[in-house]
Amino acid sequence: MNRVVTFVCLALVLVFAAGLGAQEDAQQPTAPCEDDPAFDQWDFWLGEWNVYGNDETRALAGTNSIAKHYSNCLITETWVSTNGSGGFSINYYNPVKGRWRQVWVSNGYSIDYTGGLNDQGQMVLEGEIDDYGKHSSTPFRGIWTPRDNGDVVQRFEIYDAENDHWNVWFEGLYVKR
Repeated sequence: MNRVVTFVCLALVLVFAAGLGAQEDAQQPTAPCEDDPAFDQWDFWLGEWNVYGNDETRALAGTNSIAKHYSNCLITETWVSTNGSGGFSINYYNPVKGRWRQVWVSNGYSIDYTGGLNDQGQMVLEGEIDDYGKHSSTPFRGIWTPRDNGDVVQRFEIYDAENDHWNVWFEGLYVKR
């Protein structure tokens, strides 16, 4: 009889606890990254892409995979070039500061820059590229432009302090795979 009472009490405790857990889950607010449309500003870049040089040759430069994670709070980028090198970035919107940030790491350099959408709907980030081999930092910016057909043009520019001019470092045309 003691075992039956113990079993019934244990079963009631488990049912009660499960009910509390379900009630707690129902009251949990959604993640702030899912409720704020600013976290969706860069969604035009999401997907599996072939990346071509944005010039007359349109040579394949590599592939890029852009995906969202953690309840819409993080975008990751995984780049593989045709020569076998690669890189990875984390990208996130900071609602406290009101801007996007990308941290990119590749073979021998990193890029850390911030910014946001401009009036033309382009994502524009500015910061620095650090060249590990040269132990140098140089002003750098990236501009991502969505096209009406779903393609994206990505343009990287590096600052030439000697000539007070921004030079194209890379320009690619993203086409969905």
